[in-house]
Amino acid sequence: FAPSQVAQTSSALSASLDGLVGALEPAGVFDPLGLAEKATDATLQRYREAELAHGRIAMLAVVGFLVGEKVEGSAFLFDASISGPAITHITQVPDGFWPVIIAFIGAYEASRAEAGWVDPADCPVDQPGLLRDDYLPGDLKFDPLGLKPEDDEEFAIMQ
Repeated sequence: FAPSQVAQTSSALSASLDGLVGALEPAGVFDPLGLAEKATDATLQRYREAELAHGRIAMLAVVGFLVGEKVEGSAFLFDASISGPAITHITQVPDGFWPVIIAFIGAYEASRAEAGWVDPADCPVDQPGLLRDDYLPGDLKFDPLGLKPEDDEEFAIMQ
């Protein structure tokens, strides 16, 4: 059994999405809402940057949720005063912890903006949040384990 052949079409949309990381054969680009059809290349890059940032934070949240379930009652944080299912932990966190979390979020967002975004003073009014031309969405130059290949071809394969 061979898969049926799908006719190849060419459009301005497919041309602008060809180099976008995440489009895999045979599925291509996953865009059920058709947002890419109305977006410029700069907007697509901004969407990709947001997708990667929020995806990474969601992955960390899952790990935190699972670890919170497993280490209940340990004195690692908050003198073991947080207990019960992980879904209820957020209401038990001491008030003094929230400014620390907000500071970390602010530092992360500031470093992300500094690494990839054009200075707001240099952006056209109709294009807020414009990314730098030489910036690859999601690349914050943070690779403490040295996993990113130096060669561009190997990096493309890894992506």
